Amino acid sequence: MLRNLFCIVVTGVWTVLMFIMTLFAMLFTLNRSASMYVVQRWWSPVLLWAGGAKLEVRGLEQLDRNQPYVFVSNHQSTIDIPTLFMSLPWNTRFVAKKALMYVPALGWYMWLAKFIFVDRGNRKTAIASLDKAAQQIREGISIIVFAEGTRSEDRTVKPFKKGPFALAMKAGVPLVPVAIEGSGLLMPKNSWVITPGPIRVLVGKPIDPKPFGDDREALIAAVRAAVIDQNVALGGLGGDKRDAVAAQGLEGIGKAASDAKLKEGSPTS
Repeated sequence: MLRNLFCIVVTGVWTVLMFIMTLFAMLFTLNRSASMYVVQRWWSPVLLWAGGAKLEVRGLEQLDRNQPYVFVSNHQSTIDIPTLFMSLPWNTRFVAKKALMYVPALGWYMWLAKFIFVDRGNRKTAIASLDKAAQQIREGISIIVFAEGTRSEDRTVKPFKKGPFALAMKAGVPLVPVAIEGSGLLMPKNSWVITPGPIRVLVGKPIDPKPFGDDREALIAAVRAAVIDQNVALGGLGGDKRDAVAAQGLEGIGKAASDAKLKEGSPTS
């Protein structure tokens, strides 16, 4: 109980203080990317320390530090955000739900630093947001996406949404599969119960979208299979590779499973 209270207080106070520091960084350098130093070097380590997390990162040697990427990760916990900021030493931005824009301090910073907010209920604005992200990638900024669209309650890798893969195809940059394991045990979804322990991150080999042409679903299947294999290598539960693509408008539910359910519920002739 004391650990939970300590983590909540530290997270709240430190986030407000670091929000102020990011404003100074952006103001004095006239560069929004300058704030990433504060986020990656100061904000994120303290949040992991407060939660009792011990971070282990492997696989970075496979990547070019001067190359922008679309990093595609599984998602188990809120603490995955500072985890990936620490694990991926690139000039990065997240693709996030639009609702996060209105979170005090954190959302304000994300807006000022030009993070990508997607309104999933509005297809037109969602496409415009991905176009904006593609332009940022061409300018040298890497993008991090949680392709499942939500945190996994049981720590298995859920089906992936199509948007991030359209983004990589549009920007013409490699996708990097990233697996996280342990964060869902340290701080499960919809819970502030903290159980200190290791968080392991395994960064995979880049996957070039060009050989896949316009076959987005084949690209999704390849990247998701890599994330699943990496998650299992870290001691995780993996996921079902057969149903790789999320049903339209749904999170955590595969298209094949959704279609089968609709078929079962439809009246027979």
